[in-house]
Amino acid sequence: MSAERTIPWPKSGILDISVYVPGKSKAPSGVRLHKLSSNESPLGASPKAVDAHQQVTNTLHRYPDPSSEPLREAIAEMHGLNPDNIVCGNGSDDILSLLANAYLAPGDEAIFTEHGFLVYRIAILAAGAKPVVAPESNCFADVDAILGCVTDKTKIVFLANPNNPTGTYLPIDEVRRLHEGLPDTVLLVLDAAYAEYVRRNNYESGIELVSAYSNVVMTRTFSKIYGLAALRIGWAYAPGHVIDVINRVRGPFNVNAAAIAAGAAAIRDRMHLERSITHNEEWLKWTNDALEAIGLKVTPSVANFILVHFPDQKGKTAAEAEQFLTKHGYLLRGVEGYGLPNALRMTIGDEEANRGVVSALAQFLNGAADV
Repeated sequence: MSAERTIPWPKSGILDISVYVPGKSKAPSGVRLHKLSSNESPLGASPKAVDAHQQVTNTLHRYPDPSSEPLREAIAEMHGLNPDNIVCGNGSDDILSLLANAYLAPGDEAIFTEHGFLVYRIAILAAGAKPVVAPESNCFADVDAILGCVTDKTKIVFLANPNNPTGTYLPIDEVRRLHEGLPDTVLLVLDAAYAEYVRRNNYESGIELVSAYSNVVMTRTFSKIYGLAALRIGWAYAPGHVIDVINRVRGPFNVNAAAIAAGAAAIRDRMHLERSITHNEEWLKWTNDALEAIGLKVTPSVANFILVHFPDQKGKTAAEAEQFLTKHGYLLRGVEGYGLPNALRMTIGDEEANRGVVSALAQFLNGAADV
């Protein structure tokens, strides 16, 4: 029998959650910082979004629109969607947690892949349900492995497409095969946070699947290509019955007024979006090729980051490389928590940052002194 508790105790599952650790944001004193640890946009926010944000300062005493209607209408306009099938949140993490809390209960199960986004596990456990991990194949989601994990207790399948931190993706035909193999009662959540970066003809974010079926949800974010990470804006496109459920459980003002205004302006600024896409397309390839040229293995990525694998030998490990880079002002993301202990995730930065990381890693691999 356990000892008598003398403090309030959380529900089952909460204390099994490992606290989410964000990417590092500080370099040693006196060293110029190049933050490549959080997949933020090197081009920053659209000037139109910045202007819209500033204009909100005169109405800070007013509550924001409770349904984020101006933002939903802008999203619908740019993607050709019905705004009634869109719900916004305080980042896409908010939407993912709302879905888990609304559709999962103790005894239920939810599936995500081996190297999938850590927030899925957190959201599942916070809802009191059981997280089920489907093996990946060489850092790629495996449809057969996911379907093999489905039981009569499965209520949600979370799929990041492209995936973070691997940068890999499933072609739409495989996503459709996954959906076809799921019971109608299982919700397929397609997390398309990096969709805008993908330049592949066989990729779709999930809009068509949501439109065609009653058990598919697509989530998106303004934190990446739109450069609005500080404002925390996420959204979901979903069937009407799912939107109704989320609206019943979300906070009534879960998106602030500045975020609504800036997000609506950002998504309408197509020129800034295209500049961001072009920059990423050029430097994703350059950085990938340059890192492979100095002897490192890189997982093929379609997002705005790459997963870099290090030799499993003393003096050449990912942890040692991260320490070396940090002392030179380059912050990458360790991904041990994702089951990848000997890899680092690098966000594609500006030209100076990208070239600097490659140069520093070449020195590291050649045994340069850690100074």
